[in-house]
Amino acid sequence: MDYNSIEAQEEITRIIQNALREDLGDGDHSSLSCIPTTATGKARLLVKDDGILAGVAFAQAVFKEVDPNLHIDVRIEDGSPVKYGDEAFYVTGSSQSILKAERLALNAMQRMSAIATKTRKFVDLLEGTKTQILDTRKTTPGIRILEKWAVEIGGGVNHRFGLHDMIMLKDNHIDFAGGVSKAIQKTKIYLKDSGRDLKIIVEARNLDEIKEILSNEGIYRILIDNFDYKNTRKAVDLIGNQCLTESSGGITLETAKKYAACGVDFISSGSLTHSVYNLDLSLKAVHE
Repeated sequence: MDYNSIEAQEEITRIIQNALREDLGDGDHSSLSCIPTTATGKARLLVKDDGILAGVAFAQAVFKEVDPNLHIDVRIEDGSPVKYGDEAFYVTGSSQSILKAERLALNAMQRMSAIATKTRKFVDLLEGTKTQILDTRKTTPGIRILEKWAVEIGGGVNHRFGLHDMIMLKDNHIDFAGGVSKAIQKTKIYLKDSGRDLKIIVEARNLDEIKEILSNEGIYRILIDNFDYKNTRKAVDLIGNQCLTESSGGITLETAKKYAACGVDFISSGSLTHSVYNLDLSLKAVHE
């Protein structure tokens, strides 16, 4: 996805507005009670951890939504390696506005940076192979675009964004449809009748299912799910250049390179977004 597109920016704005509604309610009474509305100040985004920074552009959008008059001086861009003590940006303007935006900007940046950091570890691990790391739909409801944005910032590749932009026939689809070929055939009829042009990915649970998938034309990618290394290599050899290949199923940093060595085009990992620890960041007032 182009995260600068109108569609993406509209989705990001909706997230910001909803998060501010949730946090502010009828007002930031902590600030209103002790800080004059005319007071101005300056704060810095302090990095207190090592990793890959992500969410700077999102934080800029948050500050702009809260108060267009806030000025952000970015010192470190998204995707950059950071270490303890680095200063990512400075924000200057209304003190009340800075405090209104603080928690939303931090919450998002901490999680996005954690996702980007984990993604970069996979990317570095797979360097020298043809295999790319993919995210999944195992994201936090309501902020999927932010988490997938962070994967891209970390050097990973976005899988489908939702159920709407790609056909993915998994085990339950296959079982409910009556088998692999029936699921594929019904899908092709549906796409033709509805006038949709969507790529088709089919999950395989064993080598026999891979053979059956290959007997059908027009498959974009086969998901080789929960195979061991030996059978993954067999699957890749069987598929050859007929379509792309993707390994999934509990693949970790410890096992990813071995799956890449089997020759798959992609590895997908839900852990990029569902199992991360926030990068430690804080917004601190600057006294001048």
